[in-house]
Amino acid sequence: MADATLHHAEESNQELWAGGHSPFRVGYGKIMMWYFLISDTFTFASFLIAYAALRFTQTDLWPKASEVFSSIPLDIFHGVNAPLVFVSFMTFLLIVSSWTMVRAVQAGYRMDKNGVVKYLIPTILCGVLFLGCQYLEWTHLIHDGMTPTTASATTKVTNFGQLFFVITGFHGLHVLGGVVLNIWLAVAAWNGRFEKVGHYEMVEKLGLYWHFVDLVWVYVFLCFYLL
Repeated sequence: MADATLHHAEESNQELWAGGHSPFRVGYGKIMMWYFLISDTFTFASFLIAYAALRFTQTDLWPKASEVFSSIPLDIFHGVNAPLVFVSFMTFLLIVSSWTMVRAVQAGYRMDKNGVVKYLIPTILCGVLFLGCQYLEWTHLIHDGMTPTTASATTKVTNFGQLFFVITGFHGLHVLGGVVLNIWLAVAAWNGRFEKVGHYEMVEKLGLYWHFVDLVWVYVFLCFYLL
């Protein structure tokens, strides 16, 4: 009996690795998404390592995050000193969007078209709000004199602005791409595209991307706003 079981296992392994389908029981698209996310991780890591290198070689001059990000860039809050409150709200938006994306993936597993669309809509809205907040923050900082080539009275060193705009801008492009893809996903789901295909794996693949974008923001938030 044991020999028969072992023989069956060997045959199963041979069939799995014989070609024609993934031996890891994972779709090609999902594997490619993981490859993309791994390569993108190295890109963000290189940016953050460069930030750390410059940050700790200019310790005396490096600006304090609580001073640089001490205001809320809205007219009704003009003059209010609220360190990190605005960026904390931005972080909250991404955390909420990550939760709604999880619920969309769960609905996809259940082949629930309405559930997928229902949870993708707040995910998209949170992404759009995040980008709007980033626009307000950038506009405010540029108005104060911090640009990729100049330092404000608060930032003091040009490197801070250079790294801030490059890294947060690169992350913002990822958020924008995720919003566009999620809009397409919601429309496709609503039109019954995945009902015809027979699965909602695309929701899971884009869910991986969106969670990656949210996770990267945690490290960006740590580097620029907390350290």
